[in-house]
Amino acid sequence: MNAPLIETAPSMPGPCPVIETKRLILRPHRMSDADAIVESLGDYQVVHMLARVPVPYDRQDATDWLSRATSGITPDWSLAITAGDDVHLGVVSIELRHGLWHLGYWLNRFYWGKGLMSEAAGAAVERFFRRMPEVALHSGAFVDNAASLHIQEKLGFSILRCGELYSRARNAVAPHIETRLTEADFRRH
Repeated sequence: MNAPLIETAPSMPGPCPVIETKRLILRPHRMSDADAIVESLGDYQVVHMLARVPVPYDRQDATDWLSRATSGITPDWSLAITAGDDVHLGVVSIELRHGLWHLGYWLNRFYWGKGLMSEAAGAAVERFFRRMPEVALHSGAFVDNAASLHIQEKLGFSILRCGELYSRARNAVAPHIETRLTEADFRRH
């Protein structure tokens, strides 16, 4: 007799966690984060480094995104980066897109240059690999985003290729670097 064909679902990392670091609390998003997200993504200095965010970015954009991010219908992690007073500083997300896991992030401009994104992204990646050590994380940044590329380098990401990617904020195609990280490379850094 032939054994029945059993389809196995890809492994998933589980629900979006709460992660505490030395200076930050990363937590699942709530609808009450909408105003802070609009404030951050209303800043062209932040949004022009992102591929999928429109300009202008308004409260309806934020509530639409939060509805999806808080719904629990996707396996994605969408972590709000907060300080001890629960002020929303930015986002670290790990999303399943086209069968691959992708790390993305942004930070309110007033918190740049303090090492907060390295701390937040590192903590999210560490927790993800604890749950999913067998998969690779993909990321990338526009060529003119040296700070983001530096964060990825510090985490152990390696460059896969250089290409071009459409940016909604820029309303143009821009040079983009794609990166990849394995759990082994992360542990070495």
